Amino acid sequence: MTNNLLKNISNPEDLRKLNPEQLPQLAKELRDFIIDIVSTKEGHLGASLGVVELTIALHYLFDTPNDLLVWDVGHQAYGHKILTGRKDIFHTNRQLGGIAGFPSRKESEFDAFGVGHSSTSISAALGMAIASNIKGATEKHHIAVIGDASIASGMAFEALNHAGVSKANLLIILNDNAIGIDPSVGALKEYLTKVKTDKRLAVQNNIIKALNFDYSGPIDGHDLPKILSELERLKDVKGPKFLHVITTKGKGLQQAEEDQVTYHAPGKFDKISGERLKIAKSLYTKYQDVFGQTVVELAAKNKNIVGITPAMLTGGSLKFMLEKYPKRTFDVGIAEQHAVTLAAGMATQGLVPFCNIYSTFLQRAYDQVIHDVALQNLPVIFCLDRAGLVGEDGATHHGVFDLAYLRLIPNLIVFAPRNEIELRNILYTAQLGLKNPIAIRYPRGTGTIIDWKKPFEKIEIGKGVCLQEGNKTAILSIGTIAKNVSEALELMDNSSNFSHYDMRFVKPLDENLLHQILKKYTTIFTVEDGTIKGGFGSAILEFASQNNYQHKIKILGIPDAFIEHGSVLKLQQKLGLDAHSLSEAFKL
Repeated sequence: MTNNLLKNISNPEDLRKLNPEQLPQLAKELRDFIIDIVSTKEGHLGASLGVVELTIALHYLFDTPNDLLVWDVGHQAYGHKILTGRKDIFHTNRQLGGIAGFPSRKESEFDAFGVGHSSTSISAALGMAIASNIKGATEKHHIAVIGDASIASGMAFEALNHAGVSKANLLIILNDNAIGIDPSVGALKEYLTKVKTDKRLAVQNNIIKALNFDYSGPIDGHDLPKILSELERLKDVKGPKFLHVITTKGKGLQQAEEDQVTYHAPGKFDKISGERLKIAKSLYTKYQDVFGQTVVELAAKNKNIVGITPAMLTGGSLKFMLEKYPKRTFDVGIAEQHAVTLAAGMATQGLVPFCNIYSTFLQRAYDQVIHDVALQNLPVIFCLDRAGLVGEDGATHHGVFDLAYLRLIPNLIVFAPRNEIELRNILYTAQLGLKNPIAIRYPRGTGTIIDWKKPFEKIEIGKGVCLQEGNKTAILSIGTIAKNVSEALELMDNSSNFSHYDMRFVKPLDENLLHQILKKYTTIFTVEDGTIKGGFGSAILEFASQNNYQHKIKILGIPDAFIEHGSVLKLQQKLGLDAHSLSEAFKL
C-alpha cells in the first residue's frame, strides 16, 4: 500500500473524508512522518508515537477546533500539529523562528490551550466547559488528554475534585503508558497498573467513579476501531466522563519502545534502524551530572543528606544517588509543591534535603518556598537545574525568572556558580550546616573545566570575587554568563580598562565589595541570564540608590518579554548576551 493518505491531509476536515478502514494506514504514515522529521531535527519522540491512533480518532470524530482539545504537557502533540495545518512546516519544530515544540494558542486555533508544564489540562478544559455552559453551548465537547504521570499531580487532583460535581461536558482521556520522562511512581500508578491486570478494579472501588465520573476502560489505545467505538459512545454521554486508554510510549519504533527514557527525546537517530547517531563525546561534564555526582560524594560522608526530585531523576541526575542510596532518594512524581514541603518537614528533623527541581518548575511551588521553608528559616538546599536560557523547549522552560522571584524572599540565600568547581564547592558548603535555606541555580548543558573534581573548599556566604582588575569600568556578572563576559573582554582592544567581578551571591550581596567598586568606578555594567526586571541588576541599582551613589549603571540581561525557542547561542545573539554582542555593548 502506497503512503499517500497523509500527503492529502492538511487539516481535520480532510481527515474526516477518509473511511474508518483507512485510518490504520494513516496511523502508520503519521508515525513514519514523525520519525522521519525527528530523526534529523530532534525533539520529543516517544510520547507522540504513543498517541498516534488516539490523535487520529479525536480529530476524526470531534469537530475540532470548535470542539476544544487540550493536550497535557505537549510532548504528545506532534501528531496533532501535523494533522492541524502544520505538516509542511513541521521540520521547523523547536527551531528559532519555527513552530513551537508544544501547543501554543498564538500558533493555531487548534491549540486550545498553551502548555509546557504538566497537569494543567483538566483545569483548563473544565474552565472551557463551564464557559460553554454559561453561554448555553451545552453540546460543545471539551477534551483533556493527560498522562498517568501528570494526573498524579496535585493540580490534576484539584481539577478532578471540581469536575466531578460540575455537570460540565468534559471528557478526560488518561493516556496510560506507565511513564512520564522517567517511570511513573506512587500509589496511583500502582492502582492503574492493577486495573490493567485485574479489570474488576475498574468496576469495584474505582477511584474515578467515586468522583462522579462516567468511567470506561481500560481499552487498547492502539486499536483504532475500539477507540472510535468508545469515543462515539461517549459523545452522547452527558456530564464528566473519563476514558482510560493503555498505550505504549514509542510505539512503532523498537528502540523507542524498549528504551523509553532515552527515546523521550533521543537527539538525532537513524530513522530505519532507530539507532542513535554517535556524536563526539564532550570533554566536559553536564552541570546536572556535576550536581548528581557531587551529592553522592557528599552523601557518603554525611548520613543526613537526602535527595528529592519531582519526577526528574534522569533530567536532574539524582539518578546517581538513587543507584547508590535508594532509601535516601525520593522521586515524588510531578508534585513540586509536595517536594518542597516534604523537604521542609525533613529539615525540621535534622536531615539535609537537597531538593532538585528545574528552575522553571520551582515556580509551581512558590508559596511553599515562602511559607513552608523561608518563613520558618529551614535549611533546605534548592538545586535549580536548567536556569537561564534552556534552548529549544522555549518560553515554558526558560529558567529566567528565578533570580528575580527568589531574591525578594527573606531568609533565602541565592547563589549562582560561575563554573563546575564553584557548583561543587557551594554544594559542599551548603551541607556543612547553614542557618538559612539556599537556592543554587545552574544551567543546562556542559561546563568548561575538564578536571573539576578538586578537593572541596568552603565558600564564604555573601562574598564575590574579582576576576580581572581594570581602571575605568566595572562589569558585574552572576553565574555562568561570566564566561561570555570574559570572552567579550578578550575581543576588546582596551580590555585593560575593565574590571570584571563575579558577585556569586544575589542574596546576600557582597556589600563591602560593592562599596569598593562604586567608590572606584563611575560606569558599571551588570550582566545576567535572568530577567532584567527585578533581577541581579535591579539589586545593584537598589544598593546604589540606598547608599546615594550617582552612577551610570547599565543592566544587560533578559528583556521584559517571553523568549521563544531556539538554540541557546542563537537566543543569546538575538538578546545581545553572546560574547561579540557584549563586547560591543561595553564600548558604549
